[in-house]
Amino acid sequence: MITLKNVVLRRGAKVIIDGASVTLNPGEKIGLVGRNGAGKSTLFAMLNGSIHEDGGEFSIPAQWSMAQVAQDMPETEQSATSYVVDGDVVLLAAQAEVHAAEASGDGDRMAHAYMDLYDSGAHDAQARAQALILGLGFKVGELDNPVNSFSGGWRMRLQLARALMCPSDLLLLDEPTNHLDLDALVWLEAWLKRYQGTMLVISHDREFLDAVTDVTVHIESAKLTRYGGNYSKFEDLRSEQMALQQTAFSKQQDKIAHLQKFIARFKAKASKAKQAQSRVKALDRMEKIAPLLAEADFTFEFKEPANLPNPMLAMQNAYFGYPAPEDAPEGTPPTVIVQNVSKSVLAGQRIGILGANGQGKSTLVKTVARALAPISGDMTEGKGLNIGYFAQQELDVLRPADNPLEHMIRLVKEVTAAGKIGNQPTREQDLRSFLGMFNFGGDMVKQAVGSMSGGEKARLVLCMIVWQRPNLLLLDEPTNHLDLATREALSMALNEFEGTVMLVSHDRALLRAVCDEFWMVSQGGVAPFDGDLDDYQKYLLDHAKRMREEAKKSGGNAVAPVASATKTVAESTHSTGAKDTSDAKKPVSKKDEAQRRQQQSDATRPLRKELEKIDQKMQALGTEKGNLQALLTTSTAPSEIAQTGKRLKAIDADLGALEERWLELTEQIEAATV
Repeated sequence: MITLKNVVLRRGAKVIIDGASVTLNPGEKIGLVGRNGAGKSTLFAMLNGSIHEDGGEFSIPAQWSMAQVAQDMPETEQSATSYVVDGDVVLLAAQAEVHAAEASGDGDRMAHAYMDLYDSGAHDAQARAQALILGLGFKVGELDNPVNSFSGGWRMRLQLARALMCPSDLLLLDEPTNHLDLDALVWLEAWLKRYQGTMLVISHDREFLDAVTDVTVHIESAKLTRYGGNYSKFEDLRSEQMALQQTAFSKQQDKIAHLQKFIARFKAKASKAKQAQSRVKALDRMEKIAPLLAEADFTFEFKEPANLPNPMLAMQNAYFGYPAPEDAPEGTPPTVIVQNVSKSVLAGQRIGILGANGQGKSTLVKTVARALAPISGDMTEGKGLNIGYFAQQELDVLRPADNPLEHMIRLVKEVTAAGKIGNQPTREQDLRSFLGMFNFGGDMVKQAVGSMSGGEKARLVLCMIVWQRPNLLLLDEPTNHLDLATREALSMALNEFEGTVMLVSHDRALLRAVCDEFWMVSQGGVAPFDGDLDDYQKYLLDHAKRMREEAKKSGGNAVAPVASATKTVAESTHSTGAKDTSDAKKPVSKKDEAQRRQQQSDATRPLRKELEKIDQKMQALGTEKGNLQALLTTSTAPSEIAQTGKRLKAIDADLGALEERWLELTEQIEAATV
């Protein structure tokens, strides 16, 4: 087991861990949680031997082997498969011993060396490595690509695969989900549930922690507290503990006040001197209960949008992608990622965008955000559309050399020049105060963004978005560098936001809390996903199974063992009840399919016509409502104000009835087209 007893850890002069004690048992899966900067990574550094304790006692079984994800970016021309195979240090040692034994000419040594090589899994090492690579989202055609040919995020996935490839008794994972999409995340959860060793994981993903951990260690105020259970259980236990601590503190304060009152009253009297002195000693001996100093939660809110155009955006036969590179030969066509998109984004919609990496989720969001121009087709924006865009890479919208205050001043100038300034605060002192709401106080307003942490950059982007008072939020993986408390604050702020949200995220807790409908970006198109996140996870497992079956049928030498290995890795743990019914379905002729679609269209035509009329009525009422609300701010006549208020009340009632009918019609149409 791993034991820490009164351990002290320092970084420079700062004490990070102070007198902490905890015991971690073999086979436990532990989630290490705490605010950013609490000391989680420092504790990992002690566990892997990078640093040593500055005080106390720390022990870990000497015979334990350890695996962790390397944080450096791999630079090698090795193929992806061979790079991951090399993560198996036991296999590498066995191979080295075989070479040494062959060189020695010792028959007995060679016999033992070959036996060890077989025991280390040399016969299926490549298949195991490729199963890991495919599970983390790579395509079969990429298995032999050089590591250097992949982008940074994909190389970090290879680092993760390499760590999982290494046989270990202790597995250390520091934010393993940051570079994963939801598909790979589901696969990783299944793999970690079957891991037999002891695992410590740092993560800010609530559902991931709930799925893979059974113990939680909380770092707070330089102390370690162990809780039995996953993250949700930890939250329940901690809230109970905090309530008990507050009660005990209050009772002790009453007792201290009583003792101090007695001492003050009778200390000078000779007849009571001994009793008073004994109470002084009792007060000194009393182990003081600390007051409940709850962490200051970070909260913010999106201001009410100045207007809500409906629809916000209409896309008609739109094609999204990237223009040809500037150095490409003349006539080189653009790269189309998503094609033939005909969708409308309505006021108040909360859309979660699903799909595997590389399918075009970010391309779709970037085009809506005007960061990319559509390749072709029509994109019509509603009058007064004001977009708040959170890019997956914060530096897409931040300048490393500038500080937060400079970012805000430049933003004021840009918004003013565009004629979109409202009643936002614009003076420098106002901007400083606004930055302070997002924990940019003191010297931080003059700190270069390039020297900030990922979480701080993300908070600055949020600050800039909130200041603009957008009515359409486009959020592309906004939680990658946010801690749990900030993610909770974002979730609460989005739930209270009155505009429209389009969200790309692998944080399922955020998707569940915010989105009420999903779009699927897949195979070059965008379509509604009829179901919730649980249905999507089942879909992913079904899809993975079909891909393995297709890989088997292809008969490729490298692919066949991969399919077999992937089945043992994934299928054994993915028995969620989702059945692959693809083989059971009878082929449908094009004629039959066309007739079926025509029948569905005929059956739903009246419903769709009514739905279209309702959309028009809602849009007209929304416009009238906006005009009346504007009138209220300028009108001073009591009779006019009263009349306007009555009409607004009637409009709200009409909108409510129309929204209910809209939902009924939508459900009927969906039921008719199943």
